Amino acid sequence: MPPRSKVHQLPAEVKAWLDQALAENNFSDYQLLSSELALRGHAISKSALNRYGQDFESRLSALKVASEQARAVVTAAPDEEGSVNEALMRLVQEHLFKLLMTDGDQFDLPKVAKAVAELGRASIAQKKWTAEHRAAARAELLEEQRKKLDSMGSKGGVTEETKLIIREALGIV
Repeated sequence: MPPRSKVHQLPAEVKAWLDQALAENNFSDYQLLSSELALRGHAISKSALNRYGQDFESRLSALKVASEQARAVVTAAPDEEGSVNEALMRLVQEHLFKLLMTDGDQFDLPKVAKAVAELGRASIAQKKWTAEHRAAARAELLEEQRKKLDSMGSKGGVTEETKLIIREALGIV
């Protein structure tokens, strides 16, 4: 296994500065970044920075694409009932299960158990939100129907008795 990259060994604040500088410089001028790091007490070659920068740029680009696609999906198909979230939770659950079945001895089981528990809580919260959303939508619809019935008067021979029967059938008594 190759030695760990010097960039990954940088202190968190220096690495954060480097990441921001790479993005601001449009992933170029590695010589200048190497010199700046040397002034800060970290000797890292421009080639090492270039390798790190290429990987960082591709991950950043993938994240931007995923964000843009997610935004487009939400715009094109608003998810008022949370079905996209529910599908995502199921995919994650499936992936975790597959990991347990194939690589169970190669990862931290307590972390996986915590992830499963958090997924369960998220799933319950999603279902609760969906139920509340449906109940609110139904209440709004019933209120609209009640108002329409009240404003009808006796048009077309509809009597108060008929309106009462309609209200009882719809549950808006």
